[in-house]
Amino acid sequence: MSRARTSVVLPVLGGLLVIAMVVATGFGAEIVPVPAVIEVLHRRIVGLAPNDLGPDTIVWQLRVPRTVLAAIVGAGLAVAGAAMQTLVRNPLADPYLLGVSSGAGVGAAAVITSGLFAGAGLWALSAGALAGALTAAAAVFLIAIAQGGLTPLRLVLTGTVLGSAFAALSSYMIFRSSDPAAAQSVLFWLLGSLSGADWTRIPLPACVVGASLLALLIAANWLDALNLGADAAASVGVPVRELRIALFVLLAVLVGVLVAVSGGIGFVGLVVPHAARLLVGPRHRALLPASALCGAVFLVIADAATRVLVRPTEIPVGVLTGLIGAPAFLILMGRRRYRFGAA
Repeated sequence: MSRARTSVVLPVLGGLLVIAMVVATGFGAEIVPVPAVIEVLHRRIVGLAPNDLGPDTIVWQLRVPRTVLAAIVGAGLAVAGAAMQTLVRNPLADPYLLGVSSGAGVGAAAVITSGLFAGAGLWALSAGALAGALTAAAAVFLIAIAQGGLTPLRLVLTGTVLGSAFAALSSYMIFRSSDPAAAQSVLFWLLGSLSGADWTRIPLPACVVGASLLALLIAANWLDALNLGADAAASVGVPVRELRIALFVLLAVLVGVLVAVSGGIGFVGLVVPHAARLLVGPRHRALLPASALCGAVFLVIADAATRVLVRPTEIPVGVLTGLIGAPAFLILMGRRRYRFGAA
C-alpha cells in the first residue's frame, strides 16, 4: 500500500474522529445541539466562564469524559487486536484471547457480589477487574511457558481454555449472589459500559494506550517480519522468543487496564484491524495508527448510539458492538481483494 494513500487516510480518519466526538457529545437522555456543544468546549478550552451552567455541566462534566474514554478504549482495543493477530498469526484473534476479559470478570464479580468494597465504588470495581485480568494473563503465560513456550497454537488453546474456566467462575459468582442488584451490575459490566466515566478515570488508560502504541510502532518492522512466520522473522535477525514475551506482557497490561475501566466490549479488537488493513494495508507502521483511529471512531459512535436508542435508559455498549461487529466482519471477509496479512 502506497505511503501517499496512508498519508491521506490517516488525516481523514483523524478528522472523522474529531467530528464524531463533537457530535456524540450532544447525544444522551437530553440532546444538546452541536453549536451549544462547540460553545461549551470553546469557553472551557480558552478559560472563559460558562454562559449556562446546565449545558456546561452536561457537556463538560458528563459527556466529554465519557466520549474521550470511548475514544481511548476503542483505540486501545483496536491496536491490541492488531497486535494479537500478529502474535498468534490468526485472523480470528481478538484482545481477549489471553483470557484477560474473563479474568477481569471474576475480579469484578468478586468485588460486586461480596459487597466488601461498596464504599470505594467504581475504583474498587476497576481494581478488582485489573487484578483478575493480570492474574488470568499470568496463568496463561506460566502454563504456556511450562508446556514448551509461547507458540501461537499454544497461546490460542491455553487462553481459550482458561478464559472459559474464568467465565464459568464469574457466572457461578453471579448465580450464588443473594443480591439481584449486584448480579445485574456484574452482568451490565461484563457486557461493557462507559457510563462510569469521569475525568479521574482517563489518565491511566490514556497513558497506557499511548505508551503501548508507541512501543508497537518502534517494533513495527519486527512485527511485519513476525507476521510472515517465526522462521522468516528469525532469518532476518528478529529475536522471536523475546519479542513474543514482550508482546504478551504489553498486551496483557494494555487489555487489563482497558477492561478494568470499560468492561468486556467485544468485536472492536476483532473487526477494526481487518477494516484498517483494507484501508492502509498490512504493514504495522500504517496499520497500528489506522486501527487506533478507526477503533476510536467506531466506539465513540457506538457509545453515543447506546445513549439514544432506548432513551432515557441505555444498553451496554458491548451489546451494540456485537450486533454491528458480527455482520461487519462477515462482509469484510467476503471482500475478494482482502487477504489477512497481505496487501
